[in-house]
Amino acid sequence: MRILVVSDIHANLEALQSVVEKAGPVDATWCLGDITGYGPNPNECIDLVRNLPNVECIRGNHDVAVLGDIDATLFNQEAKLSVQWQRNNLRPESKKFLNDLPDRIETAHVLLVHGSPRNPIWEYLLEPYLARVNFDHFSQPFCFVGHTHQPLICIWDNEKEVMEWGAPLIEQVVAMNKRMILNPGSVGQPRDYDARASYAIFDDVKMTWEVCRVEYDVAAVQKKILEANLPIRHAQRLSSGW
Repeated sequence: MRILVVSDIHANLEALQSVVEKAGPVDATWCLGDITGYGPNPNECIDLVRNLPNVECIRGNHDVAVLGDIDATLFNQEAKLSVQWQRNNLRPESKKFLNDLPDRIETAHVLLVHGSPRNPIWEYLLEPYLARVNFDHFSQPFCFVGHTHQPLICIWDNEKEVMEWGAPLIEQVVAMNKRMILNPGSVGQPRDYDARASYAIFDDVKMTWEVCRVEYDVAAVQKKILEANLPIRHAQRLSSGW
């Protein structure tokens, strides 16, 4: 199957719509969490995600915080303001959708988590040594994660005890023939200094992974963020992906 893999949408409807349009027909969609947080359109993004073909979705830390299941004081001040705004603006059916999501999904070949296999909600895999530890916390060949807002390919060769770690080339089709941790980057708030929305296409027949980018109407999202009186920084960072 041709599977669309998205993460960290963060209530950015314009980015999500552009990703869905560019990705084209897919057999399934896997969402790695954080549909909510930061942006101005959480309900609309939830509606779009839940109606994508054969969707499988897990919760991220912002989704959990919006539901009140983790303490919002763990977030910085601007993120806390966003969490409160999201709580006040989510429809009951949107909250139910988030509440019904699992923290992890396991298939025969892939583990889906938001943060890491060891800590599905909160741990950031930003360093190779953390990735190495986490390879011992899942049994499948592959693990797909989000949370860092940065695309990643991490490969562990158990026989040679060698790790490869780095950002993938855009639209490079990567053969998946060793144990890997893979991150598709962020749809709604990239943090790798590329403002374009990021996503991946996973082919579970050919066993390939391809990270893609797409431009979207950043100015329209920024305008809505400011009109909603959300923190200005959440608008500013969309311009250059920081």
